[in-house]
Amino acid sequence: MSTNETTIGSVERQPSGPRWGNATQHAVDSYLHANDALFSAFGLSAPRTTDDRIDAPIGGLTYAAPDWSMERSAERVDELDVGSYVRFTKSIPASDLEAFARISGDTNRLHLEESFATHTRFDGRIAHGALVAGTISAALARLPGLAIYLSQNLQFNAPVYPGDTVTAECEIVETLGGGRYRLATTVYDEDGDAVIDGEAVVLVEDRSPVAATTPDL
Repeated sequence: MSTNETTIGSVERQPSGPRWGNATQHAVDSYLHANDALFSAFGLSAPRTTDDRIDAPIGGLTYAAPDWSMERSAERVDELDVGSYVRFTKSIPASDLEAFARISGDTNRLHLEESFATHTRFDGRIAHGALVAGTISAALARLPGLAIYLSQNLQFNAPVYPGDTVTAECEIVETLGGGRYRLATTVYDEDGDAVIDGEAVVLVEDRSPVAATTPDL
């Protein structure tokens, strides 16, 4: 794990604070209950919290989890150039599919119901394309400095199944000036096959990390 990553904390079900009135909270609760009913229909339990925690140095610009890994070729913004790269690796457990469905609203049975997905061309449940593509964003966030997404295009080449481990690799192919970079973005499966190809443009600000605390999400 990089020294530029800090601990990810629990994700609470309900926001807190005075901006949440009774009517708003009632609407949120109603939505959550409806989602619970939907997931129950699929025989699934909707995930609510992330309890995995690890100790990490304070001062990074990203958070970390025990089963994630990162590698990058540059440690400072002024070292970024054509050929600089960053890689981010994580597994995609079934619980990620269920959490993503709950968060995004994409409850396509292909991602959630094994008995349904078995009779499709994929022979089983597959991860949401946007979920897998999110590892590209995770990799870009681990560039030195503060990376801001400007654009991204994607091509989906092959499915990713629950339990697979993927690696997102982002490599600078062009410097555009003003802190902007064009990167080739690829997600590989465990066999080294490219399941997603694409290209991104990011703005990287040379911002020193501040002391980090576990976010109140």
